[in-house]
Amino acid sequence: MGDTSVENNRNKEKKILCLHGFRTSGSFLKNQLSKWDLPTASVFSDFHLEFLDGFFPAGGKSEIEGYFPPPYFEWFQHENDFTVYFNLEECITRLCDYITSNGPFYGLLGFSQGSILAALILGYHAQGKILKDHPPMKLFVSIAGAKFKTPSICEIAYKEPIKVKSVHCIGAKDWLKVPSEKLASAFEDPLIINHPYGHTVPRLDEEAVKKIRDWIADVSEADSHVGNGVLNENNSAIEKAEETLKECDLREEESK
Repeated sequence: MGDTSVENNRNKEKKILCLHGFRTSGSFLKNQLSKWDLPTASVFSDFHLEFLDGFFPAGGKSEIEGYFPPPYFEWFQHENDFTVYFNLEECITRLCDYITSNGPFYGLLGFSQGSILAALILGYHAQGKILKDHPPMKLFVSIAGAKFKTPSICEIAYKEPIKVKSVHCIGAKDWLKVPSEKLASAFEDPLIINHPYGHTVPRLDEEAVKKIRDWIADVSEADSHVGNGVLNENNSAIEKAEETLKECDLREEESK
């Protein structure tokens, strides 16, 4: 067995960028995710969760006014039918700048508008449209997410199944239930966590907690195997180079 403390330290270096919902804040999402804390540790205790505030102040009333202190933020704006968006390109540019300056990030987590944006970033990244110098992200946690509806976005972001390991929390009473299911279908082999609640970060039962913890362990294990494969490949190349040098030395000795 490996050194658990060393492995935990490695995981702690793996950062997950968390994007909050419409007209809330990073601190509110952090508070929401505390529902997933266990008596012993958080579901994400082996990772560093980084909470970012949206780039635009809330342009109207927040649904959490009176329940959680301001300020409140939004990532972009949209018309009521969710087909026309405002300030989205600026948001993407600023978010990519943040990821580049503060990364690399192991993955993304988003709730509602934050999930919609995070999935777009992953889709654009997979197509080589953005973050060209950032390594592929390994995981995505979507809570009450959805796809964008604009064809020009869909034709790029969801052109092919997004090959990022993803888990999607979908509420039976959520007004985004069907859109959340459609977003999950945009990812390759997604894990679906169904819950009986509405548009919220749900409290997880023991079975759901186990599924997510096992999923995270599988993602980390698969990532470590990829890393070992690259390392072994590099070692093999080094060994071949050393053998070539030895052969050259022998030939040189024989020619003397």
